[in-house]
Amino acid sequence: MVLAAISIIFAMATINTKNLVHSSVYLLILLLAFAAIFILLGSSFVGSVEVLVYAGAIVILIVFVLMLTGGKEDEE
Repeated sequence: MVLAAISIIFAMATINTKNLVHSSVYLLILLLAFAAIFILLGSSFVGSVEVLVYAGAIVILIVFVLMLTGGKEDEE
């Protein structure tokens, strides 16, 4: 129940945040909460893959892209 509430709160925070770095941190917390839910449901393999692939690789890739591009929008 607590992990579901954390997931909903951080999903909304990920969507509504204007700062891209904060949004990627919220996404990381959201994906870790999903992994904890999978582990508590008895599917430890899916939970560990969630941590390794999504929380580990994808969020780090997003952070590197933000660091390299500056993370700023184009103004026309």
